[in-house]
Amino acid sequence: MRSSVRPSLPTGHLTGSASSRPDRSGPSAAERRRRRRTAALFRFDRELGARFVAGADEAGRGSLAGPLVAAAVLFDYERLSRSDRLALGGLDDSKQKTEPDRERLFPVVLRVAAAVAVAVRSVREIDSRGLHLTNLSSLGDCLERVAVPGAICLSDGFRLPTCKVEHRAVIDGDATSAAIAASSVIAKVTRDRYMRRAAAEFPLWDFAGNVGYSTPGHRAAIAEHGICELHRTSFRSNAYSQLGLEC
Repeated sequence: MRSSVRPSLPTGHLTGSASSRPDRSGPSAAERRRRRRTAALFRFDRELGARFVAGADEAGRGSLAGPLVAAAVLFDYERLSRSDRLALGGLDDSKQKTEPDRERLFPVVLRVAAAVAVAVRSVREIDSRGLHLTNLSSLGDCLERVAVPGAICLSDGFRLPTCKVEHRAVIDGDATSAAIAASSVIAKVTRDRYMRRAAAEFPLWDFAGNVGYSTPGHRAAIAEHGICELHRTSFRSNAYSQLGLEC
């Protein structure tokens, strides 16, 4: 649908400077590796043998501050064109991508996916319910919202005991399945954007830089300034123990 033939000059008849000649070098080795990685993710999904494949992943499970964000993405492999897959070039575990890469992929996933769901769980819910249970229920909620009859549903790493649709847990799923990798991009970008906006309200903890994770600078800021309402208090950390906070 969307999808060049490079004109060639006869050998011995090249004219002009080297900079004016067509670039015949092709993609770099890094670009070829990137394409192979993405192709492997799509191949995994296609080999499941279903038209629809849904994947779910989360962002923020290991952070000191901020919400937990889960997402699910449904791909319709009868409608996902070659140009769509090319547009998703570089798709991979979002933790392995740069911020510009994730921001580039984010609108592409939204455009080509058959369905996308996002669930945001607040710090208050994490602290009252527990991180792991909150995570499992969030992933399950997202899968339920995108699932269609006949879809194969996948979650990254965990079985989801409260999920009402049949699903499979895939270890390292965000580096294995295209649908899970796409959901990891949606979750990560959504959460990072939130934390960067929150940085204006809570400037002492550099949420624009650490997006709530346990960096040396973030731990030093907690030691100096204490915690704010975006910090989780339901699990131990070296930064919190300096303040005498216990779980």
